[in-house]
Amino acid sequence: MSAPTLRPPSPAVPSRPAPAPLRPSGLTWTVLRLHRAALIVWVAALLVAGAVLAWMYVIAPDAGVAGGPCATPPVDGLPDCATVDAMTTDDIYNAGPDLVATALTYLMLPVAAWAGAALIGRELESGTAQLAWTQSVSPVRWLAAKLAVPAVLLTAGTTAAVLLHVWVRRDGNGNLLGVWYDSDIYLSIGPTAVAYALAGLALGALAGLVLRKALPAAGAAFAVTLALSYLMQALRPSLWPTTTTTGRTALDLPPDVLVLEHGVVTSDGRRIGNDLACVGSGTQAQIRACMKNSRLSDFWATVHPESHFWPLQLVESGVLLAVAGAATAAAFTLLRRRTA
Repeated sequence: MSAPTLRPPSPAVPSRPAPAPLRPSGLTWTVLRLHRAALIVWVAALLVAGAVLAWMYVIAPDAGVAGGPCATPPVDGLPDCATVDAMTTDDIYNAGPDLVATALTYLMLPVAAWAGAALIGRELESGTAQLAWTQSVSPVRWLAAKLAVPAVLLTAGTTAAVLLHVWVRRDGNGNLLGVWYDSDIYLSIGPTAVAYALAGLALGALAGLVLRKALPAAGAAFAVTLALSYLMQALRPSLWPTTTTTGRTALDLPPDVLVLEHGVVTSDGRRIGNDLACVGSGTQAQIRACMKNSRLSDFWATVHPESHFWPLQLVESGVLLAVAGAATAAAFTLLRRRTA
């Protein structure tokens, strides 16, 4: 009887490691982890804004009734004025979108202050950035991650809030949200909201690199961004060619037209601004008689119609993105010189 054949034990098959959870890695994860408080505040603000705007969309028909015409006693198509006056929620209709519009309009101010203080200034002041540069992270990569991660989050979140705001305005209800050229409305329904946020981020980062202290950088970034906001508001009407209207239409312009200047034309062809003589003279015949006695030939008005909304938005966004690009380039240049 033959002896049994001894087989060598089979080698143990190494177990495969469990797959790593899907999450950002490297500098991206470091930036998110370090500034998680700001991330939580940003996400919470977007959720609140989305909830408010969605609720405004649902109750917008009631807002139109509350802000529309009425009759006492009520007639077909017109509600009772006493019922309309009792709609105390009309203040809520106005307050909700106004609050979101104001937040989007001035978003670049807290963004600039945060970028100057927490994102850049605090790390340079405490030496955390210098410690990171001595490890495996170069200064250029460090700054690129510091700017890229919040830029992506700001762009995505602000774009979503703007689209929701435009969605709420679907009916063009002026009683609910106002006219397009109102500063808060204008900056919250177009790409300028994103451009302002990115400009604030870049200016804040530059202030942090220049001053290298949290509080001074926050104050400087806030002041510079506020000055930029006021400057752009003053320049906005001149960013696109205006339209001049003459005749009686210059007096009966619809509410969605931004009137920049108006006046009269004399019989010798001269234009006099901010003068509407004979307007309150009564009938058409009385107005013509008044104009003849006053040696006036016509009325005129320089306006921006609603069709100029997108040209103005695109030009202003281009200017702001150029400012953001210049500030970013200056920040990288300054960092290279200091860490050469």
